Amino acid sequence: MSPVSTGLIGFGLAGSAFHAPILDALSEFRVDAVVSSRHEAIATQLPQAAIVPQVDMLLNDTRIELVIIATPDRTHAPLAQAALEAGKHVVVDKPFCLSSTDADALIELATRKQRVLSIYQNRRWDGDFRTVQSLIKSGRMGQVSYFESHFDRFRPTPKNGWRERPDASEGVLFDLGAHLVDQALVLFGAPDTLIADITVQREKARVCDYLHMVLGYGKRRVVLHASTLAARPGPRFLVHGDAASYVKFGMDPQEAALRAGSRPQQDPHWGEESPEAYGQLHDGEGQVTSITTQPGDYRGYYRALAGAIRQGAPVPVSAVQARNVIAVLEAARESARQGRRLTPTLV
Repeated sequence: MSPVSTGLIGFGLAGSAFHAPILDALSEFRVDAVVSSRHEAIATQLPQAAIVPQVDMLLNDTRIELVIIATPDRTHAPLAQAALEAGKHVVVDKPFCLSSTDADALIELATRKQRVLSIYQNRRWDGDFRTVQSLIKSGRMGQVSYFESHFDRFRPTPKNGWRERPDASEGVLFDLGAHLVDQALVLFGAPDTLIADITVQREKARVCDYLHMVLGYGKRRVVLHASTLAARPGPRFLVHGDAASYVKFGMDPQEAALRAGSRPQQDPHWGEESPEAYGQLHDGEGQVTSITTQPGDYRGYYRALAGAIRQGAPVPVSAVQARNVIAVLEAARESARQGRRLTPTLV
């Protein structure tokens, strides 16, 4: 399978830490061009890639088969539209876009152009999530009645970046919320009901920095939570069933490793957690079992994407799945505004 010639738009945190290192670790892809002003960083990290000053120049390059969009959230929809119209396959960093209307239009365009359109919900390839997914499927916890998922951070002073600007971002709702909702939909499907509390807690913050959402699935409750004022984070996952409970603290190690400059092809233990970070399974008799966390590996997303582009295999995260994430986030925003329970409209 020949490498997919790839163009990357954006080389901030997402482009430089979450996309470029993963692509560089795979023979299935070759990054041939990057649109960004960060010339020195690109030359160091991707010396083979041409640095392109404008998006149009990349889209007009007939060599480029795949365009990856790793730019501020409000630019996702127009850039994805332009890339699809240019006949490129497209990956959009999460969130897909900021409205389900835009998502529907992009899905229709990708279908008409017969191009692959996928969204980088890389947290599906976190080791702790894969472990929770496996535990639920195994039945070791019995019927799950309660599921709780947290992204707790401690950032009392807003950073000076686009994620803190209302002209570029919807705050934690569409940032961390996109991961939380995607994982919940993967595990449990479409919720019957939703109620959300979304607010701004930090004195100098200009976008929402607190999210608490409860999804209803009959008697089951799924709690999704994101905070920027948690000096002592709670459990990453807390799952109760009628046979046992699972509690997991700490984050998947891949983000920290990528930010620190580590690369998967150089680490034979990539994505593995140390035993002290393993979650614990508690049964009703007081017995506690340490559960080995499965290794996480973001390369799994791009390997599957290569198969979708070259061989017509299933897309690893479909645009329809990502569209449903956006619909849930829209419903959460409206629920918080109205102060009542709603039912999101999914397809």
